Amino acid sequence: MVKFVAGWLAGSLFVLPVLAQSNQAEELAPPPAAAAGEAAAKDAAAKEAPATARKVSPHRQQRMAHKAQNYYAGVWGVDKLQVRQTASGNLIRFTYRVTDPALAKPLADRNATPYLLGQRSRALLQVPVMDKVGPLRQAQGLTAGQQYWMVFSNKGNLVKPGDRVNVMIGAFHADGLMVE
Repeated sequence: MVKFVAGWLAGSLFVLPVLAQSNQAEELAPPPAAAAGEAAAKDAAAKEAPATARKVSPHRQQRMAHKAQNYYAGVWGVDKLQVRQTASGNLIRFTYRVTDPALAKPLADRNATPYLLGQRSRALLQVPVMDKVGPLRQAQGLTAGQQYWMVFSNKGNLVKPGDRVNVMIGAFHADGLMVE
């Protein structure tokens, strides 16, 4: 008999808080009519949204980590790496600022072919070559503090703003840059 009463008391100690929590949850929950009204309002707002509304990436845009900035500045002599889509969307522009021209020399090597790899689409983009102009990239003598650029052809709009990309120029690899 004593074991039965002790077991009953122990069991009730665990069940009572759970019942109290469920009653509190019911009191805090809005009535079903209010919830249905809110859902209807959200549906109406979604229907009223223009069809040309720009989709927003679910991923938070993050700046490059300080360790990565220090790595690129110390090993490759560049900082302020940036990837942006041009207004037309047919080109992706990669820019960087040179801090040490001797270390950044591999980025300006005309024999090294630059590539941009879209991580989501797995598209491999190249620098377009114009007949009279040549490749659309800056590859003259490097100067400290000067900003340089190159553009990649994005025909078919395979790489979009918000995507992560890798830029590869010979031995230089910049991974996980976000397209702005």
